[in-house]
Amino acid sequence: MTLEPPTDLPRWSVADVHESLAAQSFHDAMAGAVSGISLLEELFDECGIRALPTRPATSADGAVADRALTAINIWEEAASTTSAVLEAFVSVDSYDERAAGLYGEFSMTTARMRPLKARLAEWISSLGVDELATVSVQVDRHRGPLQKLAARAAHQMSEIEEGLYAELLNSGSSAWENVHGTATSQLTTAVQMPDGSRPDLPMATVRGMASHPDPAVRKAAYEAELTAWPRVTAVCEAAMNGVKGEANVVNRRRGWPSPLDASLFANSVSRTTFEAMQTAIDDSLPDFRRWMRAKARLHGHDGALPWYDLSAPLPFAASQISWTEGLDIVRRAFASYGGGLAGLVDRAVDERWIDAGPRPGKRDGAFCSHFIDDRSLIMLNWSGSVDSAQTTAHELGHAYHNTQLAHRTPLQRALPMALAETASIFCETLVVHEGLQRLQGRDRLALLDVDLQGATAVVVDIRSRFLFETEVFNRRGRRTLGATELNELMVAAQTEAYGDGLLASTPHPYMWAVKPHYYGAHFYNWPYTYGLLFGLGLFAQYQRDPERFRAHYDDALSRVGMNTAEEVAAIFGFDVTDVGFWTSSLDIIRGRMSAYDELAEAHA
Repeated sequence: MTLEPPTDLPRWSVADVHESLAAQSFHDAMAGAVSGISLLEELFDECGIRALPTRPATSADGAVADRALTAINIWEEAASTTSAVLEAFVSVDSYDERAAGLYGEFSMTTARMRPLKARLAEWISSLGVDELATVSVQVDRHRGPLQKLAARAAHQMSEIEEGLYAELLNSGSSAWENVHGTATSQLTTAVQMPDGSRPDLPMATVRGMASHPDPAVRKAAYEAELTAWPRVTAVCEAAMNGVKGEANVVNRRRGWPSPLDASLFANSVSRTTFEAMQTAIDDSLPDFRRWMRAKARLHGHDGALPWYDLSAPLPFAASQISWTEGLDIVRRAFASYGGGLAGLVDRAVDERWIDAGPRPGKRDGAFCSHFIDDRSLIMLNWSGSVDSAQTTAHELGHAYHNTQLAHRTPLQRALPMALAETASIFCETLVVHEGLQRLQGRDRLALLDVDLQGATAVVVDIRSRFLFETEVFNRRGRRTLGATELNELMVAAQTEAYGDGLLASTPHPYMWAVKPHYYGAHFYNWPYTYGLLFGLGLFAQYQRDPERFRAHYDDALSRVGMNTAEEVAAIFGFDVTDVGFWTSSLDIIRGRMSAYDELAEAHA
């Protein structure tokens, strides 16, 4: 029985850019970020870039805009690389105090860009983006991002208040986010194994056991989690209250009707689009619950599915796959699409983009971040499950997106979360489709099981997260919340979303402490659902006309930081304000549920 991943899983490297955090080149990069932001502050003061009385834009304004936008892009390009290097150290080793200190120092530097962006928003809003575009090459080139920035001006505090808030962030919500990440990444717990052993394991490893082939191991890991999380809930509770309390105050002072409105704006998604998606999701929940009960029957349960079997492989599925086998699954699917995607897996491995295995001090979950040029850094917590291969495809999808953004400026490639999931979901769907094309019988059922597990997490569990976060924001506006109350809200949200699909005696009350998303961007979770359903719509179009789809897919990916969600959808002929679009994407999932039911009946 293998509990821990192999020790030879790949680790990423940034050594070709900075050999270490002690290298002179890194020291120079840190110093360059400070001097660069100081020069930007001087430029803004010299040119009077701040709120103005409304007036026509002049050629002098155009020259100022060209200087400012060029300087911002140069600074942000260098700063993003430095940030990625620091992230490469702190995300995989929270015990590295030197890296943590440098990360905090750099965060204080980058925070100085926030008030400058606020000033730029006011200045551009005063003069008008379209008017400035007639006298500025850079404004014309960045029209989409600047229109969004100008619109933000209506939801800003005064220049002094925005500056103060930027300075306080590193002592406020950013600090709380780091505290949560450090506490949870260092959490370990003993798991009472069926063979009598009791290993003490990192939480990322324990959570990875949710997909273990042995049901006794899955249940033991679930019980160990519930025992372990209370050890850090005091820290997580304080962090949750700090983050949400700050957000409520700032959103109110910026004039947002609700935190959700601020989240929708940040994601370039209209309220009409969001509500259309939610309507389709609510209508689909009974279908997901029926599927969960069908899965429960295959695991020998009479009725609903226990939490600890939500991610369980089917009893007859392959118990584990190796890292090499997982890469082969992804490589084969990407090759079926062709183009630049076909060679991405080998490039990511050869150039050491990936840090694959869990270990003490490494944060849970997975992410992909832009590194330098068209390269990315991809963090995984590989558990040896087929689901791990899906996660690998997902994060490599983000990396492919980054290759298409490489020729864009930093201002053009600032992606809203909802649209940032486009390529990742498309790549996951490629893996599923390729497998369904060649697999039959039990192997086909096992793949459908993994796919529908993921869809359930992204539609149903994220619905529970949205319900939970909405209520937390509401209550935090009146008072602080304790760990017991947060647990109760989490269970209530899970009960409402999962319904009779989830065994009522087995919720996970500590998911609010598990997920880092609650401590960063607000309502971070719903964009994953948007990404899944939009990605399924894209894949359906790809199947109808592959050549036509390929002809404009890469360009569309490169534009998602420059257009609204509705505009990006229109490139593909979609109307995302229509409930019918979202229903049609969910119908694809329903079709897979029907195929699952037929195969399950034959193999029960």
